[in-house]
Order: sequence, then C-alpha cells, then structure tokens
Amino acid sequence: MASVSVTNVRKSYGHFEVLHGVNIDIEDGEFVILVGPSGCGKSTLLRMIAGLEEISGGDVAIGGRVVNDVEPKSRDIAMVFQSYALYPHMTVEANMGFSLRLAKAPKEEIRQRVRGAAQILGLENLLDRYPRNLSGGQRQRVAMGRAIVRQPQVFLFDEPLSNLDAKLRVQMRSEIKQLHQRLRTTTIYVTHDQIEAMTMADRIVVMRDGYVEQIGSPLELYDRPANLFVAGFIGSPGMNLIRGKISSTGPLEFVADGGAHLPLPEGLHVTRGVEIIYGIRPENISIEKDGIGAEVVVVEPTGAETLIVAGIGSDQLVLALRERVVSGAGDVISVKPDIDKLHLFDGTTGRRL
Repeated sequence: MASVSVTNVRKSYGHFEVLHGVNIDIEDGEFVILVGPSGCGKSTLLRMIAGLEEISGGDVAIGGRVVNDVEPKSRDIAMVFQSYALYPHMTVEANMGFSLRLAKAPKEEIRQRVRGAAQILGLENLLDRYPRNLSGGQRQRVAMGRAIVRQPQVFLFDEPLSNLDAKLRVQMRSEIKQLHQRLRTTTIYVTHDQIEAMTMADRIVVMRDGYVEQIGSPLELYDRPANLFVAGFIGSPGMNLIRGKISSTGPLEFVADGGAHLPLPEGLHVTRGVEIIYGIRPENISIEKDGIGAEVVVVEPTGAETLIVAGIGSDQLVLALRERVVSGAGDVISVKPDIDKLHLFDGTTGRRL
C-alpha cells in the first residue's frame, strides 16, 4: 500500500487546458472518490495517475516516488475500467491470472493468488466459465479479481458500475466498500454519481471544469458545502437554492426575488440589502401551522419518504418528509425551514457565507 500525492498537476491538449493545477494528498489505505459532472477532468486525472495520459505540469507521486516518467506497468497500480475488458476466449481463472502470466510468475503462485481473490469475491464456482456465461455483476467481480491478484499499492476504479442496473449498482457499492475494508489498499475511484461517492468514500474530491471545488468527508461536504456548486451537486434531492436579498428595513429576513419572505437566524451578521442565495435541504423543511403558505405543485411518494414540490411566490421548494402526507396539486400547505440548518451563499461569488 502507498500514499498518492497530486501536486499542481495540469493537463493541456494544445492550447486548451483541462486540468488547472490540481492538488490532492491521499493517505495510505484511504478510499478517495473523484466526483463531478461529465467533462470536469476526473477521468483524465485518474488516467494521469495510472500513466495512461501524459502530465503537462506538476507531479504525481506514489509511495513518495514521483512517477511522471514511469511506465504504467512499473507504477505498481491496478485499474478497473467502466468496460470490463475481459478476454472472451479465456475462462474466469485465465482472465484473473493473465497479468501474472505475463510477468512470468510461477504457476503455483498464480493459482494461489487467483483462488484467493476468487474466494474474496465469491467467484470460486465460476472459475471455469467464460465471460459470455456471466452476468454483469459477475463480470465486474472478475475485473476486480484481475486487479486484486496483482496485489498493487493502489487500486484505480474508472466508473466501474456505470453499465449495471440500479439494483446491482447498490449491491456492488457495498461489495467494493467491504473489499476495501478487508484489503485496506489505497483506492482512487471516479464516478459522476454523488450517491456512490457519499456511500463509499472516506473522502470526496468534488471537481468542476478542471478545478477542485472542495475536498472532505461525505458529511463535511453535505453539512458545510464550500460553494453553490458543491451545495447543489451533493445531496439527492438537491439543496433548495433561492436567490434574493437581506431585507433593507424592518425585521431581519430573507426576501426572495420571487417575492417570498423566509426567516433567518437571530444574531446573523450580514449587510442588509446584499444579494445572497438562501439554501435549505429538503429534509430540513417541515409542515407547520406557523409556517409560510405554499401551493403544492407535485407530490411524489417513494415509500420511505414523500417528496413535495411547493411554490412560494414564483420560486419552488422541494420538501422531503418522512411521514405520509395526504395532499395534492393545488392544495395550500404551511412550510417552515429549520433555520439552524440554513446555508447562505454570496450572491456574486457563490462562496459560503
């Protein structure tokens, strides 16, 4: 196992720069997830760590050794791709042991490592099968097994669950997390799915347009997003974000551009009249008699909770309620934000206040 350091790393294609001085320090044995929308640079960064993309500037170090000019095969890493990349003419056992055979490892060592990885992944009874006879989840396990047998210092995962159905993704998330807890190998995992990031990572790196927006534990990012982008990206359903101003006169309150008046905490030190964005998560809004009048637009019962989209002025709020709600479109309800869970952002820069 080893730490991974990314120091001021840049990537350019001609005059077009796609990574702008990225800095990330990953501890030995840590599970770090790079998350962000398509085109943010997360997969490019992973491929640079793997040695599959040239580094335009900065350094990548694995285990304290700068590997900028080291061949991928000599970096002591193993990568699991979105496409399983299995050899269709080889059995599961042959696929898993292929890299060791290329390295001319002894046959008995290959057999022991493959059997050990198969036991970890529940593939013992599938070693004689071919990829065409496996389900999507089983193929992904084989791809993971091929990485495990190499006993690398670092695992790299590039959106490995994207091709699986929703139920299987949930199952595989749990299996990958359990695998990391067992092996404790440093792991860097790329996904665009923030639910994957929240449920699996020790720390999350949120990226946008080639920049790192915030690094922290899942709950740090959820509870204290550094800016509007992180606030809107982390959480499902996303945070309610309403643009407006602090009241210029009278009681201190938020006046939305859409006309609604929303409460603020007592003793809040802000300049009156300035533009801000009022952020409140759906689960931090309740239905109370002394709340603000809102018209129900849509009710979405999910079983475990009920989602309500309600209009306040010309803005809309999403509520996530644990209780069953008997209400329908057009009904007027009274909603109340929990101001102790409020998030305020600068209306110009988007930074957290």
